Amino acid sequence: MAYEIQSNTINLTPDVAVGIKLPMIGKLGNLFDQSYSTQDQAISNLKNLLFTIPGERVMQPLFGTQLRSALFEQNTDLLKDQIEQSIFESIEFWLPYIGITELAVTPVTTSNGIKEEHGVTIRLQVSVNGINVNTPVTFLVTTTTIEEI
Repeated sequence: MAYEIQSNTINLTPDVAVGIKLPMIGKLGNLFDQSYSTQDQAISNLKNLLFTIPGERVMQPLFGTQLRSALFEQNTDLLKDQIEQSIFESIEFWLPYIGITELAVTPVTTSNGIKEEHGVTIRLQVSVNGINVNTPVTFLVTTTTIEEI
């Protein structure tokens, strides 16, 4: 099971890094961009969980979500329910300090100029230890990729 954040007292020293953000390359091109708050690190932990396939992580075969297995499924209401259930169950087990305040799974069609792809957009609004995080986490799941938008 993941390390549980007990309180936000870790934010008392803003010049000490708490962890590494995801993606690991920052907006300015710096490698291993660091997070300096509990909320930023909790969001990075959430991204790590959502983008990991169960069985991908050594010694923790259950860590991750079933998002990639949904890539080639029919885009129906049943798929939406399966994605939501996978996200809820994974967060509840691995990141119990994160609460989901809003979860929206929306079917989309994207075009990269060459071909048209079908997928879903997943938008999460979360809280860390009961404190709402102001920035929603939104990402696109298509047949070729899972990427944050």
